[in-house]
Amino acid sequence: MTPLPPPRLAEIERRTRPVDPEVQRALDERWADLPDHVKTPAQLMGKKTTSCEGTHGVFPACDFACKPCYHSTEANRVRIDGPHTVEQVDRQMAYLRARRGPGVHAQLIGGEVSLLSPEDHAAALEAMHRHQRFPMSFTHGDFDYDYLERLAVRPDGTRRFDVLAFALHFDTTMHGRRGAPHPTDERELHPFRERAVALFERLRREHGVRHHLAHNMTVTPANLGQIADVVRDCRALGYRVFSFQPAAHVGNQRRWDQDHRTMTDDDVWAEIERGVGARLPYRGLQMGDLRCNRATWGLWVGDRYVPVVDDTDPRDLRARDAFFRTLPGSFLFVPRPIMVARIARSLLVHRRDAATGLAWAARLLRRAGGPRAVLGSRVHPTTYAMHSFMDAADVAPAWELLKRGEVADHPRIRATQERLQACAYAMGHPETDEIVPACVQHGVLDPAENAQLAVLLPRGRRQEAPASG
Repeated sequence: MTPLPPPRLAEIERRTRPVDPEVQRALDERWADLPDHVKTPAQLMGKKTTSCEGTHGVFPACDFACKPCYHSTEANRVRIDGPHTVEQVDRQMAYLRARRGPGVHAQLIGGEVSLLSPEDHAAALEAMHRHQRFPMSFTHGDFDYDYLERLAVRPDGTRRFDVLAFALHFDTTMHGRRGAPHPTDERELHPFRERAVALFERLRREHGVRHHLAHNMTVTPANLGQIADVVRDCRALGYRVFSFQPAAHVGNQRRWDQDHRTMTDDDVWAEIERGVGARLPYRGLQMGDLRCNRATWGLWVGDRYVPVVDDTDPRDLRARDAFFRTLPGSFLFVPRPIMVARIARSLLVHRRDAATGLAWAARLLRRAGGPRAVLGSRVHPTTYAMHSFMDAADVAPAWELLKRGEVADHPRIRATQERLQACAYAMGHPETDEIVPACVQHGVLDPAENAQLAVLLPRGRRQEAPASG
């Protein structure tokens, strides 16, 4: 009989496997749940991640009045309540941790996150960290340095966080910003985009808190032609992600002020490419359904943008496949020594993939202009993404049929079902033991959920904010 290894060695062996067993279980389950049409070699879900997650029903109120807005008309009847937020965030993240494993990106989202006190905001982020979520706070960015400092730094001067991730939303659909309450042109908002980054840069200088910033922009036919200016003028400000969301008919119907579907996803993507000045390949790495998500990961090397995967180059696609084989799963929350050990163990098994990776790195260097260009230029990782949400009128019947196990006869509703099944951004409902796509949350569930919250957390007259959009 073979003797069992000492407990300490067994634990080290388990922790240094290329993929943590719990993560592997979650990845396998996620891959099995995906519909066949998205099980492509490029698919990240089920290989590198289980999905992206978001909170719901935690702070639905907002002090802006935007056109359009995904909030239901009931959102601003709910009081901002820190203990409720922290309790619900903790509960939802615990459920998602049990279902989807550790090491997942999650969004602290609802209404306007900066309406929470800095202390309650920090407690919510700490709850997400406890469940091994990497949180990103969603905000309009209209707050001051004092708020950010109190969020990141304790009263005794010690750091609460080593890094903060924020998604900052700026566009002309937004009404209520100090200094630009009713912007008519995207360029009018550039100083506010720059000011937001400056706040985080000051926090880094004064307290050593690093930042990961995403720039979000809702796209309508009115500002479609201004996307290229935003990309071109703001690319060097310090944002790591530029994310564009074509407006959908979701939420407060009074704020559907135009037909948002007169533009296509291709129209939006072409404008992003025009601003970058290069083709943005998005088929080499896929997150969910391409009808919902397009993304290009890359580097700015001086004035040249270099995608990390060229989806027209078979060598890059082979390198992508080698990457998935050699480095599966997520390294979020993995201590550096453990991460190094995992990579080393995996490379011992996949020795040939190391050469494939080196060849890819050499091609990337050539595309960037060579060693001299890289060493002599500012290199800034930047991702360009587009997330296309679906209209509530399509989501409601598609979701109802999915819950009954039925496939829609109507082609548009059937396509909506396919996209919901491949959703890469979802919310956890521990009370019903469901993980719900964000389009369902906002298009179907939010109105009733917010109506219940308005009874639980009623808002007094003196606390009323402007009608939320």
